[in-house]
Amino acid sequence: MNILVTGGAGYIGSHTAKALAQAGHVPVVYDNLEKGHRWAVQWGPLVEGDMADREKLLQTMKEHSIEGAIHFAAYIAVGESMSQPERYFRNNVCNSLNLLGAMEQAGVRRIVFSSTAAVYGMPESTPIPEDHRKAPVNAYGEGKWMVEKLIEWFGQIHGFHSARLRYFNAAGADPDCEIGEDHEPETHLIPLALAAAAGRIANLQLFGTDYPTKDGTAVRDYIHVTDLADAHVRALDHIGRTESSVILNLGTGEGHTVREVIETASRVTGREVPVLERPRREGDPAALVADSRAARELLNWEPSHSGLEEILETAWRWYRRNEG
Repeated sequence: MNILVTGGAGYIGSHTAKALAQAGHVPVVYDNLEKGHRWAVQWGPLVEGDMADREKLLQTMKEHSIEGAIHFAAYIAVGESMSQPERYFRNNVCNSLNLLGAMEQAGVRRIVFSSTAAVYGMPESTPIPEDHRKAPVNAYGEGKWMVEKLIEWFGQIHGFHSARLRYFNAAGADPDCEIGEDHEPETHLIPLALAAAAGRIANLQLFGTDYPTKDGTAVRDYIHVTDLADAHVRALDHIGRTESSVILNLGTGEGHTVREVIETASRVTGREVPVLERPRREGDPAALVADSRAARELLNWEPSHSGLEEILETAWRWYRRNEG
């Protein structure tokens, strides 16, 4: 099938485009390259366009005979969402509505949506199941939850089949080293730890050392980006084959503390990771770990690259290849 991949020049989008191509699909990347990279589009055509341009979205779907969409395009910095909420809601919510409207007009009824564990807010328990209460504590998470609801309504009214995938901490890089993580500015723990190990930044800032965890630092569920990409392709096939809609967590079900990530980064790189300890950031939960049993069962999906060592090793190979 010809699949529209919005934000396909970005980190997770580009890995998913590769997985789509490997599965025999044609990924048609739609990206304005504000955050994405032209070099990351290697497995299908690139349409340079903005998500606010509904007519261009519609034209792209018609010209490329699009049969389904995987929607990644969004701003992703949680802290920034709290200082610029209008910008985030306009880009992440209003532009998603543009996409859904263009899909309805073009007769495209299948969508896989890149959602987030941030819809859960401060978890009451872990691992977190899909039916956990939704109480986002930042504008980024609230926007993703709003788009999930929009997709649900388009399903009820227009017959859309959807997979809303809530994933936890995407990490690592393509094992073939063709693509990898490259954000500007970088806010994710693992690439920042590698940059500190390489001496590209003075230190890694560690926010919070007094959490009720085994070493006082926050616990997160790290999922390799290629495992995420595989789940998106499987979800697309599932909703098409069954003509159903699903909401699924994507994670390993195993959490690692920030200190464990730092220790693994030091071991993989063979270098010390200089650390500057800082107070907790407001709104950071002590632990976020996925209950992803439903994804494993429905999609016959199993994370196969998400051991912390392999995540760091692939990320470090990518970092060294692109260093400087």
